[in-house]
Amino acid sequence: MNNFEIIVIANLEVNDANEYRKYEKGFFPILKKYNGSFITFDDAPEHKEGDSSLKGRIIIFGFNTEEDAQSWFNDPEYQQLSEYRRNGTTTHSITFTKVLKR
Repeated sequence: MNNFEIIVIANLEVNDANEYRKYEKGFFPILKKYNGSFITFDDAPEHKEGDSSLKGRIIIFGFNTEEDAQSWFNDPEYQQLSEYRRNGTTTHSITFTKVLKR
């Protein structure tokens, strides 16, 4: 795995597969435009402990810099594409900054 500064974890519950497919088709070119890299996904994550509202797909991807991550998210083309995701899924996502060793 690359040494990412920013990691994004998204949980998507697909409600409309056709809308979500439109999002998927455009996702990777825009991610690459901002030096983002797909890490992995899982359609059946195993719940170990506690209450969980996770359903559906978990996606993990990363960026080398915070600036790249912000530029990707704020990109007008990505925001327009995201309407397909918003219309076709219930999404929960978090972004966090890698903690450096002390």
